[in-house]
Amino acid sequence: MATSTQPKTIPAGYAWWLVLCLIGLDYFSTLAYVPSLAVQAVGPLAPFAAIVIAAITVVAALPVYLYVVGRSPHGRGATGLLERSIPGWTGKLLILLLLAFVATDYVVTQNLSVADAAEHVRGNPLFRVHVDPLLDARWHPERWSDNPLWQRVVQVFDRQLVMTLLLSMVSFASWTLWWRGSPQLFLRIAAVVVIAYLLFNLIVLASAVLHLSGAGRAMFNEWRESALLELNDASGIRGAWSAWKLACLAFVSFPYVALGLSGFELSMAVTPLVRGAVDDDKDQPRGRIRNMRKLLIVAAGLMAVGLCLAVSVTAMLVPVDALAEGGPAVHRTLAYLAHGGRLADGQSASAMNGAFGPAFGTMYDAATISILCLAGACVAIALRDYVPQSLQRFGMELDWARRLGVKMRFFNVVVLVVVVLFHAHIDALQWVYATSVLVLLSGASLAAVIDVRRRLARTWPRRLAVAPFAVILVFFAGMTLLTILISRAGLEIALAFAVGLFATSLVSRWIRSTELRFQGFEFVDDDSRIAWQHCCAHEFQVLVPHRPGLRPRAEKNRAIRLRHRLGADVPIILVEAQLGDTSDFLQAPLMRITREEGVDLIEVSRCVSVSHVLAAMALEMSRVGRPPELHFGWSDESPLAANLNFLLFGEGNIPWMVRELTRHAEPDSDRRPKIIIG
Repeated sequence: MATSTQPKTIPAGYAWWLVLCLIGLDYFSTLAYVPSLAVQAVGPLAPFAAIVIAAITVVAALPVYLYVVGRSPHGRGATGLLERSIPGWTGKLLILLLLAFVATDYVVTQNLSVADAAEHVRGNPLFRVHVDPLLDARWHPERWSDNPLWQRVVQVFDRQLVMTLLLSMVSFASWTLWWRGSPQLFLRIAAVVVIAYLLFNLIVLASAVLHLSGAGRAMFNEWRESALLELNDASGIRGAWSAWKLACLAFVSFPYVALGLSGFELSMAVTPLVRGAVDDDKDQPRGRIRNMRKLLIVAAGLMAVGLCLAVSVTAMLVPVDALAEGGPAVHRTLAYLAHGGRLADGQSASAMNGAFGPAFGTMYDAATISILCLAGACVAIALRDYVPQSLQRFGMELDWARRLGVKMRFFNVVVLVVVVLFHAHIDALQWVYATSVLVLLSGASLAAVIDVRRRLARTWPRRLAVAPFAVILVFFAGMTLLTILISRAGLEIALAFAVGLFATSLVSRWIRSTELRFQGFEFVDDDSRIAWQHCCAHEFQVLVPHRPGLRPRAEKNRAIRLRHRLGADVPIILVEAQLGDTSDFLQAPLMRITREEGVDLIEVSRCVSVSHVLAAMALEMSRVGRPPELHFGWSDESPLAANLNFLLFGEGNIPWMVRELTRHAEPDSDRRPKIIIG
């Protein structure tokens, strides 16, 4: 078994229900606007679409992520699983594409949530009575200048957009609590906000259900007749045709309500925050996995029930004209009911609950606005290390940029730009959000399929285990394609992110090419570890890289002594480096030391770069006695091809790169290993 020189630790965590509240800021906040979007898209059949979403949550998304968290419990989620399953640049490019959709998800979560918070602020009766008249009387920017350009700017920056931008600033400021070292305080605030929001929704939904089962039963019957009319054709054929039409409508409408599936990939990013058991294994913390699975099951159950009830109540109780463009219930249907809005039968919603009215509605708005503003902040917290750490492992982010959080600040700028481009319109932003959510669900399903296939032998149990995940993958991929056909905006934004990430990442990898990229050696056994310690303790060593298969080792030893004029008393060690995944950046090579054919031999595997391994070995040996010498032969490779091979495939221009690496790592020229080319 390999022994490592690098210790591993498990970070301190929090109770799973507390982390559930953090995820709930994003996940549960979709109840504020999804019911309106569902009814606008499907009409009376919206409750059936909600049932489809709930079923997909329980039988598709939840099983996939229960599997993923068990295989990737350290916060890397589906991307980490894909990274292990698909090595090389193919895997890296796929992960970069998924990271682009993760970035898109963050940007649009922030936009959509804050835009809906602005809708709740502007729809509040107190705001309409006290603030709108004041703005109408004193705020007239269109009069400040007659310049046509200024007039166009004024038309773009209407009250909805300005309010969204102001609330975006509040959202950006809220996650600095975490950034500046107050995660416990932020989690407590999140818990208070989420619990308050769920309690207010429970009151509204329970009151609505009780009303529909009693005094409001006529509205339920009216909805049922409308739904049956939608399902049956003009000839009145029922039965199988109605069921088929219902299934088709439910799945065609799936992209319209897919926002109710958000939050699963985010939950993977915050997995390290969940406290595990005291005796958890560092590599496979079963206590953390168990608690994370509890979190996922509870979150999915609450959301499935809440979404079905919220959409059903909206379809049955809220008048159609209130959900028309510019209506008082658009994107805030539950708040509309909490304020005592007019029901479908003409009565006030206070008939459902005497407490409903301006006071209760304002408290409901306060809870909703709070959770919507914090939704973007919780995504920023989850992704603060998620994207940068992934790029850091690939050598695709500069250290100073990670320390200063440049990526997150860049994302925040993009958030503001996208808000302006989409004019803070929820109807336009929903497609971008739905695309990113479905792509991430497809990526997780793909990771599960590949991982199960890789773990199990080619037998019938593997086919049986892979089949459910494969069906889920086909479904999510199909829904992703359907969403892109409806609107390409999400794909275009994600591709722009992908191009930007890839371009800046290549530049970063080139700039960092002279870093040592070394995390310590691992050894195949204790004998190799002890032999390496003896090698490093010698007064002087000569290292000779040898490509296995070109010539016998004994012949290589004789040739190098003759050509480089090395006496029989000079100790020579042949080094055979076997490349692993050269697309990786950091490396912890696996070493084996033996004596074969009368020659001392060091075999090193899992190398991402031959040059970096040789430089690391020479620097380790230079700590005792005279610095070692590395003897190379000349290469016929052109300089351009050598540099490209080094950057992409870990080989090429090896003597020059070893010299550069040792020169950067050891400033004292007397202690620096000597590079000899003959």
